[in-house]
Amino acid sequence: MAGTPRERAREQTLQDITRIGREHLAAVGAAALSLRAVARDLGVVSSAVYRYVASRDELLTLLVVDAYTELGAEVDAAVDAVAAEDYRGQFLALGRAVRAWAIREPARYGLLFGSPVPGYNAPGEQTTGPGTRVVTRLIAIVDSAHRAGALTSFPDAAVGEPLKADLERVRAEMGVELRPEAITRGTLVWVSLFGSVNFEVFGQYGSDTFTEPAELFERHLALLAGMAGLE
Repeated sequence: MAGTPRERAREQTLQDITRIGREHLAAVGAAALSLRAVARDLGVVSSAVYRYVASRDELLTLLVVDAYTELGAEVDAAVDAVAAEDYRGQFLALGRAVRAWAIREPARYGLLFGSPVPGYNAPGEQTTGPGTRVVTRLIAIVDSAHRAGALTSFPDAAVGEPLKADLERVRAEMGVELRPEAITRGTLVWVSLFGSVNFEVFGQYGSDTFTEPAELFERHLALLAGMAGLE
């Protein structure tokens, strides 16, 4: 941990607040988070915590950024472990990493992708970057396959002007060479991937419907790879 002793102490305190915040999130849920309770478990008075995190909303933002960052790091590590030219394998690794993290961290996953916390609006300037790491990596895999001539080509479907403009903006923001249809498919694959994980994490299949959800997920992941053009 670099920096002056004061900076190191501040960073350590923020790490401790985040750790305790994670524990409280799992125990009581996002809506019931309390800085006073965090301060109690940290062993300090409430005013001491307010010097680092001024409100419940700031605590939630700290936890949101922390969760997005950890998820993104685990996805990157999983994808990086696959051969550079194995684009389908990279996509499968990405999907498996998302599911593994979500199952291991259901409360934190729920904070990111579950019901909104009443009264809380995540500040985009702090959360957008970490929150788009997974979809950015997914689109990068598809774009790399396209640049290498390894992406299945699909005919462009007719789209209305608003969607066409949106797709062009996305392509420019991400710096990719993909055709509109490929970006559309990549976006829908992303949405469908997280929808599948949501069903499992939030118990939407029912308690006794599928005894092996991992196998069901693998079949879904294979279908999504084909939909993205990663054969």
